[in-house]
Amino acid sequence: MPSWSNWSGSVVAETARLEAPADEAAVASLVREAAAAGTTVRVAGSGHSFVPVVPAAGAILSLDRLTGLLDSDPAACTATLYAGTKLHDATRLLWEQGLALPNQGDVDTQALAGAIATGTHGTGPGYGSISTRLVGARLVTASGDLLDVDSPDLLPALRVSLGLFGIMTRVTLACVPRYALRERVWQHAIDECLEQLEHTIASHDHYEFFWFPRSDIAESKALDPVDAEPETEDPPPLDGPGERVGWAHRIYPSVRELRFNEMEYAVPAEAGPACFRAVRQRMKERHPKVGWPVEYRTLAADDAWLSPAFGRATVTISVHQDAARPYREFFTDLEPIFRDFGGRPHWGKFHTSTRADLAAAYPRFEAFCTLRREFDPAGRFLSPYLAGLFA
Repeated sequence: MPSWSNWSGSVVAETARLEAPADEAAVASLVREAAAAGTTVRVAGSGHSFVPVVPAAGAILSLDRLTGLLDSDPAACTATLYAGTKLHDATRLLWEQGLALPNQGDVDTQALAGAIATGTHGTGPGYGSISTRLVGARLVTASGDLLDVDSPDLLPALRVSLGLFGIMTRVTLACVPRYALRERVWQHAIDECLEQLEHTIASHDHYEFFWFPRSDIAESKALDPVDAEPETEDPPPLDGPGERVGWAHRIYPSVRELRFNEMEYAVPAEAGPACFRAVRQRMKERHPKVGWPVEYRTLAADDAWLSPAFGRATVTISVHQDAARPYREFFTDLEPIFRDFGGRPHWGKFHTSTRADLAAAYPRFEAFCTLRREFDPAGRFLSPYLAGLFA
């Protein structure tokens, strides 16, 4: 049988079929075949999820052939793209139309469908995840039909939905006029970073820090809009130590050549500093050999039912471990700390939450499950892992 692996190699699965449909009609045909055979079908993006959301016994689909810009309206600041378009291509295509996303994360190799489905985000207390920009989508439903969704009643459920309502083949995004950013990166002692944290966050549009546990140093990064437009699409050389200016879609991403596994929890913004301190203390006491950094970001409240930022201003804290090293014991030792602070797990990153845990953490969880069953009563889009949480 063919096999599939995620980016880090932590999720490996056999499946009956690996398919790369050429168009929406082919996607619909594959779903109808799965329905006739009574099997499941899931879509794999770039494999940046660290939990088994993808593996399906029937078929795993790639949308790598469903890419590109379909339509744009610069005056209305909207654009429609195929859902298989990778973020680095999508943001370039938007830039060519004079548009941009108001925020994005530092990994831009993900497919749009996967980034939206899992709530991928950047940082900034005034900015939501990329899912919050979704204002319309086309789905291949469990019956193999095409359904266009733009209803304000359905979008909050669809925005972070793990592909459970159908296969998303195209997305319409609310954008902003393209803009440039100045990036500043600096290092300082973690205690100094934490003392200044509230002021630093308030002083910048986008701010995050990485804490390096072995050195106890924080590396801070701030991004702020600038009035001047760069002469080229590529960022110019550094203006000074740790500084550069460039178009936003070229400044946000970072190169991630080393592979890792990751756990991220979202806690109420006011609990962020205390939660981080508790994580730091446990790592120093029990995991002194871990060298990978801990990442601290902010996120605006939103209305997506399964968004970790649903209904509350949020801080996200991410822990990492080298893909070649054991990670489960380390992550599960820290996980109770996040839960003690009211944390909600990132859907694409390691966690051990049960259905009961999730129902307690997400006020609209059961409403989401009810709607999922209406869209997919036979569980066509459930992986075994997702069935344990949402069936």
